[in-house]
Amino acid sequence: MLQSKPIVVPEGVKVVADTTGWYEVSGPRGVLKKKMNDIVKMEHTGKDVFFKADGVERIARMHMNTVKSILNSMIIGVQSGFSKTLVLLGVGYKAILKGNTLVLTLGFSHPIEYTLPAGVKAVVSSPTKILIEGMDKQLVGQVAAEIRSYRPPENYKGKGVRYENERVRIKEVKKK
Repeated sequence: MLQSKPIVVPEGVKVVADTTGWYEVSGPRGVLKKKMNDIVKMEHTGKDVFFKADGVERIARMHMNTVKSILNSMIIGVQSGFSKTLVLLGVGYKAILKGNTLVLTLGFSHPIEYTLPAGVKAVVSSPTKILIEGMDKQLVGQVAAEIRSYRPPENYKGKGVRYENERVRIKEVKKK
């Protein structure tokens, strides 16, 4: 039987696991529930959470570390949340927030309307800067990646939608 290093659960955060593999983490920002592999069992000792896994050592260790990492992200999410910032670079590229819909003008013949899923909030601080926030790390990253996929940065001028600190390698123009 393998045992992981402990995760320290901060004050105000509650972690509950049932026998079917559902993990529920509640904190100041809300509640997150996720179904994970039931090979891994969770144990509480005071403020620490340990994970134990049975089975083939290599596979059990993989599952145990995955569950530990996801649960750690859930704890951080219900405590402080996650955010990603997108920057729109290009002539006429802009974003407008209308209720729960993000309207993107990215150089196509029509504006793109992206409806934000539940649990994710967007803030448009300037027409070329979008801040995506939420508790679920995976969902925030997926929404940011979907918005970026509409117009990823191109290699010659760098135009497109990119993450705030993303470095785009600019290619040199081909010469005759």
